[in-house]
Amino acid sequence: MTDFPTSAKAVIIGGGIVGCSTAYHLAKMGWTEVVLLERKKLTSGTTFHAAGLVGQLRSNANITQLLGESVKLYRTLEQETGLGTGWKMNGGLRLACNEERWTEVKRQATTARSFGLDMQLLTPSEAKELWPLMTTDDVVGAAYLPTDGQANPSDITQALAKGARMSGAKIYEDTKVESIDVENGVIKGVKTEKGYIACEKVILCGGQWTRNFAKTVGVNVPLVPVEHQYMVTERIDGVTSDLPTLRDPDRLTYYKEEVGGLVMGGYEPNPIPWAMDGIPKGFHYTLLSSNFDHFEQLMELSLGRVPALESAGIKELVNGPESFTPDGNFILGEAPELKNFFVGAGFNAYGIAAGGGAGMALAEWVANGEPPYDLWPVDIRRFGRPHFDTDWVRTRTMEAYAKHYTMAWPSEEHSSGRPCRKSPLYETLKSNGAVFGEKLGWERPNWYATGGEEARDIYTYGKPNWHDAVGREHKAAREGVVLYDQSSFAKFTLKGPDAEAALSWIAANDVAKPVGSLIYTQMLNDRGGIETDLTCVRVKQDEYYIVTGTGYATHDFDWIAKNIPEGMNAQIVDVTSGYSVLSLMGPKARAVLEKVTRDDVSNEAFKFGTAKTIGIAGCPVNALRVTYVGELGWELHLPVEYATSVYAALKDAGAEFGIIDAGYRSIESLRLEKGYRAWSGEISPDYTPMEAGLGWACKLRKDIPFKGREAVQAQKDNGVTKMLATFTTDDPDTIICSRSTIYRNGERVGYLSSAGFGYTLNQWISYGYVRNKDGVTADYVLSGDYKLEVATKRIPCKVHLAPLFDPKMERVKC
Repeated sequence: MTDFPTSAKAVIIGGGIVGCSTAYHLAKMGWTEVVLLERKKLTSGTTFHAAGLVGQLRSNANITQLLGESVKLYRTLEQETGLGTGWKMNGGLRLACNEERWTEVKRQATTARSFGLDMQLLTPSEAKELWPLMTTDDVVGAAYLPTDGQANPSDITQALAKGARMSGAKIYEDTKVESIDVENGVIKGVKTEKGYIACEKVILCGGQWTRNFAKTVGVNVPLVPVEHQYMVTERIDGVTSDLPTLRDPDRLTYYKEEVGGLVMGGYEPNPIPWAMDGIPKGFHYTLLSSNFDHFEQLMELSLGRVPALESAGIKELVNGPESFTPDGNFILGEAPELKNFFVGAGFNAYGIAAGGGAGMALAEWVANGEPPYDLWPVDIRRFGRPHFDTDWVRTRTMEAYAKHYTMAWPSEEHSSGRPCRKSPLYETLKSNGAVFGEKLGWERPNWYATGGEEARDIYTYGKPNWHDAVGREHKAAREGVVLYDQSSFAKFTLKGPDAEAALSWIAANDVAKPVGSLIYTQMLNDRGGIETDLTCVRVKQDEYYIVTGTGYATHDFDWIAKNIPEGMNAQIVDVTSGYSVLSLMGPKARAVLEKVTRDDVSNEAFKFGTAKTIGIAGCPVNALRVTYVGELGWELHLPVEYATSVYAALKDAGAEFGIIDAGYRSIESLRLEKGYRAWSGEISPDYTPMEAGLGWACKLRKDIPFKGREAVQAQKDNGVTKMLATFTTDDPDTIICSRSTIYRNGERVGYLSSAGFGYTLNQWISYGYVRNKDGVTADYVLSGDYKLEVATKRIPCKVHLAPLFDPKMERVKC
């Protein structure tokens, strides 16, 4: 080919909807040297057999916004390119057929309003008016989103491809990429069957082929193919072209109109994985054999909703493999293993709904080095060590697929692939009544069952079965002493001659402190947004020990590693597996610690915010005087081989003080009372320290440059347009949930980022940002009259800016 390019600014691999959308958006941004390569034909992988429903509502505001970007694009794409897309904004219905599902739907309606979506609650008869073919005998209520719709997957992809070409991108079909050329960790180009293209950036949008191809350059993308079937009928009387899409989660099914007939599919509880030994060579524009026996369970469920299906002619039963992920969310972003290698894959059968927005986000990520807003729920860095094992990924993914339409219970845990990563104390704690949750493969005690309590979670939208047990642990932390196993903490060392200089640039707080200092700090992007918040301990002049949350191990390591200034001699190493962590917390913590160590742990000798090595049961323990529960306490970091011995010594010494084991759910209730922030909750890349009430943790008074300083300084000088506030309600029996809408003087001003019960205060506590484009001050926040909308009901609440519990830190620093 004489016109085949030899160089490009970026190469996109994969010509499905996400690859074409990324090319479209990059070209629109002026990136004309963009090349998209498709091994066969555009849409020939999985896009061509997608069902094409476009729903927008997700549990996260930014992902909902992302899907809204798809709708915005699809509404204008045909006019822009002259190619039909099949886009119809015919709305979407969601049914509820029992009271708990109706509670879920009402919460979703509140969430939609919080995120700016119009979601209307309907009676069964109103729903039937919109969808006359269905029976509604068992329907309790329904929700309707007028801006949802449907599209033709192949047509919309071709339109995106044409739009990309119109803006200067080049697209080559029948061009297989053989390998990516990487030298010393730097992308040099891609080798194709038609020639070599030099480039600095590669964007892999290869659908179900993505995992294996990414592995060739050491990148882990946790997805696996799963068979997904839907039925296409002949024309059915009463099916009109403007019929809304319909989701019937209690019957595990979905419906859309197509040429006067219906498409009906669903998510069965026993999914069938595909290509367990690899995708067959030459697989393209190919469907799998229809599995009528497997589909029968969905067919039976659908007949109870749409009786007309019983006599409808069946055109085909489409069985097409789709890529699914372990948590049901898609995968976007720059790979932590390889700079300038980006991924957009794993769309869990809603790639058409997400494609427009995902391409926009990925394009901005490529062009600007960061996404347009916080996309943590779909960020590739949310994965970790368990996700390298394909068998584990497949096991968890089968559970996520089966849960696609089941109830989304508050605090629900996955059950598959467990136990995976275990603390040395796992069996001991289990015998003590621990009920474990799981994060990034780690088993973590959520609460402890005692006195005949059933040691398992029973999910509900009401008061859960662990409520009293968590209250018991909460009370012990406030009045006595508790012991937490927090071995799952992610732990790094940063060392080298330039460790202080490097960390000073990355960290917003001052880390140039003496050996033995403990520093809580955020790390910011150039907009001042909080990319991480963590604890640093200076253990030597040239070494820091860094502790962060379990689920953020990959993300935070990547952020630190990629932001060490070029030329500085500092190396970061993940030491998570080498250390256990036992957190001793409560007003009697010192009394227990004094019984197990000869080292002086008095307040005078061991101040809050410091760390030192002490001896316990023959073990050198790195003791950190810090707390996330708002009480006197220490995190005890120790080599894993000592964990059982040190645990036993602490429990023996604490017996006379009533020491008990406690779990993560009590940590959550305690930190809410104390006003401590949580990353991916109250703080994220979308929020700055000034907005989150954490300006005190920025070294603005010192002449030390740090990443994001200018943005934070500008906010300090000019004010903010949103501010984090605390909300409390007087009725302890009315359960407050996150994503509830905040109203100030009757006007919607934000939504809750987190909520939970404060047992000491005997009230629900929640956090959210109060927004006002004209500016927000403390007086503005405190002067309003507030209500929270929870499951469509507005509840009076009080607003606070100071911590509700121990605002002067007297209990912590004693």
